[in-house]
Amino acid sequence: NGYNIFLLRQFFMSIPRELDEAATIDGAGPLRVFFQIILPQSVPALTAAALFHFFFAWNHFFEPLVYLAGNPDKFPITVGLTAFNNLYSQQTNLIQAASLISAVIPLLVFFFAQRVFLQGIVFTGVDK
Repeated sequence: NGYNIFLLRQFFMSIPRELDEAATIDGAGPLRVFFQIILPQSVPALTAAALFHFFFAWNHFFEPLVYLAGNPDKFPITVGLTAFNNLYSQQTNLIQAASLISAVIPLLVFFFAQRVFLQGIVFTGVDK
């Protein structure tokens, strides 16, 4: 996803180069610099990118519809919800209940990761 690449690029460009240089002067190798300095600072941005990708995959519709056309048992929830809508188009209460159930998991994921998610977005947009 291009947005995730841009998000991570902006975040990694905002990490001061002086941190790498200071760790190298102190005797840290490239792997130690990455795992002990860069990676802990990039957790919010990586979490934001992972959540964006999760929501993108959760809402994906067209490709599963094409690739799984002969196997409706493996449809993701978005395609299954459309099939459910076609079956019960006159009973709006069932369609609304199914839509609410399909929205519960993304909402729970967002609420549990909201602080890290928003922190990652804020860090990538701030110029130091």
